[in-house]
Amino acid sequence: MPKSLFWARTDTAGCEHVVLDDGQGLTAQGVALAVDPIPYTCRYRLAVGPDWSTNRLEVESEGAGWSRSVRLERGRDGWRVRTGEEGDLDAALSAAGHPPAGLPGTDDPGRLAEALDVDLGGSPLTNTLPIRRVGLGRLPADLATAVSVAWVLLPGLAVVPAEQVYTSLGPGRVRYSSDTFTADLEVDPDGFVVRYPGLAERVDPR
Repeated sequence: MPKSLFWARTDTAGCEHVVLDDGQGLTAQGVALAVDPIPYTCRYRLAVGPDWSTNRLEVESEGAGWSRSVRLERGRDGWRVRTGEEGDLDAALSAAGHPPAGLPGTDDPGRLAEALDVDLGGSPLTNTLPIRRVGLGRLPADLATAVSVAWVLLPGLAVVPAEQVYTSLGPGRVRYSSDTFTADLEVDPDGFVVRYPGLAERVDPR
């Protein structure tokens, strides 16, 4: 049966809703909205194989006077990245006092060669991908696992390689670290985030 998950952002005004099926890997379609750094809507489609490594991510973001898209697809020869752009996001960011986002995608997909997971900026859903892929719930507490991800920044959709570390803290708790950032996540038995301190909390039907 498909699942429906909804998160409210706690760092800014925003939310995310995704409908997914995790019976054989993961297929998901989601929508995320936020007001920072400027108001935007993001729509994404995600396909993850039975081994929980990512096969494809398609993302579209849009706001007043601009829209962008990126498609990441992983094959035997590495990642293929396709992008689209209309309007001027950087002008909108500049008018709001923010630095430019640069171009969507990446000029060197080879930099993503080691990535088996994707991380969509601000999305609690994509934390589940490495948690399920490495079987973090079955690992001893305090055992750290390093992963390489293709990090998709919002709203600009630049794609950059990133190194992240996931550590089991016991049932229902996972520590996520990247560079100097650390957050202790609360997750359900299926590895989906319930609470991400400083970012989002899941809202379940009453």
